[in-house]
Amino acid sequence: QVELVESGGGLVQPGGSLRLSCAAYGRSFSIYIMGWYRQAPGKQRELVARINAGGGTNYADLVKGRFTISRDNANNMVYLQMNSLEPEDTAVYYCNADGEYLGRAVYWGQGTQVTVSS
Repeated sequence: QVELVESGGGLVQPGGSLRLSCAAYGRSFSIYIMGWYRQAPGKQRELVARINAGGGTNYADLVKGRFTISRDNANNMVYLQMNSLEPEDTAVYYCNADGEYLGRAVYWGQGTQVTVSS
């Protein structure tokens, strides 16, 4: 069982930055593929970025070059640094722990709101 708690969302002006944090409570954090997803009003939840156990990353095309995902296995944390934010980045951002490749479950946090507006 893994519990995920996000923080760091808020209101920011276009061009600004935010860093989202996700604290994971549970065992074996380091083996999970960790990800950030987002869901804007009226849209489906979409992948933003993922980082595997070895530190390999992949990003949605819309955020490449602007967002950076990282993880701290010693402290069971995953981060999403978001720069050059645009109004289109407004959404609820969810932390995700994916253990399916090991036959384990997938876990979601409760989400944190990011609003980009002047």
